[in-house]
Amino acid sequence: MSHNAPRSLTVQWGSDSVVVSNVEPRLPPPGSDAGLAEVLDAGRANPVALLPDAAWEAVGRATTSPEAVAVQLRPTASEPNGLLMAENVDGATLRSIVTRVHLSELLPGIQPRTGMEVMEIPDPQVQGITTTDGRPCASVRCRYQDLDHLRDHVWQTLHGTLSLNSYGPSVLARKITRNLITHPVEISFEDGTESFHALVVRDGITRLASAWEVLAGPDADAAEVAGLAVESLFGKTPAASGGDPLGRRLAAGRQKWRRRITEEFDREIAGPEPGPRAAQIAQTCVVPAQIAVSAEGHPGHLLAAEDVFDDAVRSVLASVHVEFKQWDTAAQNVEVATRALKRVIQLGDSLVPKDDLQTVYGLAVGRIPSEDLPRVFGDAVSPPGTALWRAVYLVHALTRPELLDLLKDQAKAIKGGKRMGLKGFSELLGPLIDLPWRAHKKHVTKQARNAWNNGGVLTTDVLQEWDPRPTDDFTALVAPAMAGDTHARCTLAVAGGVALIADKLLTRNVGSALMAAKDKGGVPFRADVNQVIEDLSRQNNEVGLWTLALAAERFRGDTLPENAVTMRQLTRKQQAGAAASGGYAHFRVDLTQQDRTARDDDGVPQLLSQWDVVWASNPDRARKAHPPQTGLFPAPRPGAGAQGTESTTPTEAGTARETQDAGTENDAESADGPAAPSSGSASQRAAGQRQNLKANVTAARDALDQLLLLEPQVGNHTPVIPQHTLDILLDQLISLQTDVENLRRKAQAAGSTDAEQSTEEDTDQPIEEMEEAGV
Repeated sequence: MSHNAPRSLTVQWGSDSVVVSNVEPRLPPPGSDAGLAEVLDAGRANPVALLPDAAWEAVGRATTSPEAVAVQLRPTASEPNGLLMAENVDGATLRSIVTRVHLSELLPGIQPRTGMEVMEIPDPQVQGITTTDGRPCASVRCRYQDLDHLRDHVWQTLHGTLSLNSYGPSVLARKITRNLITHPVEISFEDGTESFHALVVRDGITRLASAWEVLAGPDADAAEVAGLAVESLFGKTPAASGGDPLGRRLAAGRQKWRRRITEEFDREIAGPEPGPRAAQIAQTCVVPAQIAVSAEGHPGHLLAAEDVFDDAVRSVLASVHVEFKQWDTAAQNVEVATRALKRVIQLGDSLVPKDDLQTVYGLAVGRIPSEDLPRVFGDAVSPPGTALWRAVYLVHALTRPELLDLLKDQAKAIKGGKRMGLKGFSELLGPLIDLPWRAHKKHVTKQARNAWNNGGVLTTDVLQEWDPRPTDDFTALVAPAMAGDTHARCTLAVAGGVALIADKLLTRNVGSALMAAKDKGGVPFRADVNQVIEDLSRQNNEVGLWTLALAAERFRGDTLPENAVTMRQLTRKQQAGAAASGGYAHFRVDLTQQDRTARDDDGVPQLLSQWDVVWASNPDRARKAHPPQTGLFPAPRPGAGAQGTESTTPTEAGTARETQDAGTENDAESADGPAAPSSGSASQRAAGQRQNLKANVTAARDALDQLLLLEPQVGNHTPVIPQHTLDILLDQLISLQTDVENLRRKAQAAGSTDAEQSTEEDTDQPIEEMEEAGV
């Protein structure tokens, strides 16, 4: 076999043996200034590839074949636009270079599928770029808070991706075989750090993350892989000020890292039997890429020039992940809704001022947090800066008659459908509305989104002309609502309806709910969700209005109420965590009580159920379906007077205090406990090791408790503990439990023997018997 021929070898990847094919004998040489200049000159000469010089430098640094890139870019008599790959998408033509690039020159871009997730690190602000004469560039500007925000965002993207999926063994065996969709991007910072250009991956992020995973090795977990990538891309500390621009200093650091990797590869491949690192490096250091360098809007396409390229790229991604590898429904809905709103803004046909629509867009995608509501919507009376008031203003803005039809038309065009009804539009709103609390209420997210698919809070009145009525107390809106104030009624319908849906007290009424018991989520009759909310918000329905007002007033976005789910659906730890954090509950309405809270004969507030909500929406219909003699809905009994309601019972409060006290004691013992002695008699060392064992088991318990508390904050985009880690921990814990049980039985057997007769022969006997029994 020729020394320069690709080699095949078998390497160990965890517990599996992977046959690695076509391991190249050498890595691509480092780039040169001459190659960089060639790409820059060819890019400038191409009439449709309108990129700044810094973007062309990023392309030239990334590619392993600058000469081939230059050939594709150079215009000819027969091909005036060069040999670029052309792709016609919705409203634009994208032209791209097809080449191979260094793995360490690619940043993971924003993932559209995470638009329906709560991310710990927020996405950067994205803005299109145009030339001086207003033509679109095939690039965007991503604005981060600072360099740490960029590093953390890259870490989060790779870590979250690998926590969900990995192609590690496949990449190790065959390399990445499909092109990554990439394009240049300008990275800018709010804190004044100088900007730089790089290449980002918009499709193929799982393949990108899997390549880093292979490079890190089979024993590295997702966090270690993400850490390796961040360190390789940006270095351990930000580049010092002065000298070359930041982009070139970071590029020099990446080139230095590639030299170390090349030296390691050369050592591994030189031997008669190449080591596994040779295969890991060879299969991942270079990846195939499709680099978008040109975007041309089609005639009659009315998007602004700065939005043409990003909309075209998102159109490509949407077609890939709807037709080939689908995102889930919520991710598709976020993509459709936000793109439709952006198009309406650019078309300029709406009667709503463009600045107001930009504010609504920022609120919808999370760029404007709930805390900023008083600033952006502050008129004579400013709304409170809460997540629920964000939902009220967002629903109000997106359902205005002058905007609703335009949004539906654009959403229909993006989805490729022929019509979009009210429920179809409501479905788009669900994952936009629940953005602030979806991680904390993730156990009922599926049911909540089903309720939005069934009409949500889009009642007949909500779709008409009205304005939100800001207040610090939703119950203050009941009286004006009953007096005929449409604004107050619609505010209660939206706020209370969103609260009931988010807390799983109003769900899509499928047929099985009619046969279920009241305490199992049953309903007295079948009705669409928006119809139930419409009936609750009728002017003459006092019980319904109070149900909406109290649900909105008690709503919390950081946890679930006690009556959101059945006890079977909550683990003990989740219940304890809710109690410790001051959980809350929704209660039935009793108009005879001063606080409008129904109580039983002992004065205990009665928890609200979905049955109660649906019954309150239309009592006449409910009584026809369930006559009074059935006893399914007894009349509320007068309580013991107005009492302050406590969402946590005395028993739960005591449990929470005990849990908290125990955790404090455990922390103190872990921190201050004696260290195990390393010398002395065997008994002394054993005593120290017993303390060490106890402290470590307690520390493990504390760590698990902290992980369970962090799980809602982490959200759904990545598990708080990956599956493979849980499998390893479970094996270790089972082994530990077995050893502890064996020791316990030995101690129990020894203690049961009379002290005066416990000779060596006597004490050995029960142990031998246990060993014979397989203990």
